[in-house]
Amino acid sequence: MRAHPEGYPGPRPTATAIHYVLGAGEESRWHRVRGAELWLWHRGGELTLLLGGAGEVPVSDPERVRVGPAVERGQAPQAVVPPGTWQAARPAHDEAVLVSCVVSPGFDFADFELHPGENGTTES
Repeated sequence: MRAHPEGYPGPRPTATAIHYVLGAGEESRWHRVRGAELWLWHRGGELTLLLGGAGEVPVSDPERVRVGPAVERGQAPQAVVPPGTWQAARPAHDEAVLVSCVVSPGFDFADFELHPGENGTTES
């Protein structure tokens, strides 16, 4: 199903989804998308999802969201990244993580911005 959301340059799917693994030691670079993004944990270790605000560049002290199965230890099995928010992710420990990401309105590279910095996350 497609729609033309207000403020978008053209029609988009109402939602899109990807399913992938972030391996131990891997991290995504800072990026943002125009739509809201829902992260869903499936298997493996805990994921650290960094939220860097919606300014020109990611903030130097991003919010950290712990995504994983152990709700009793402060993890969340899913997390939402608000539209236009800088985000990066990495396994919290030395264990791969299987996740899905759902974007609504659906992902389109025209709505994607990759931060030009050298690496994806902050030092800590």
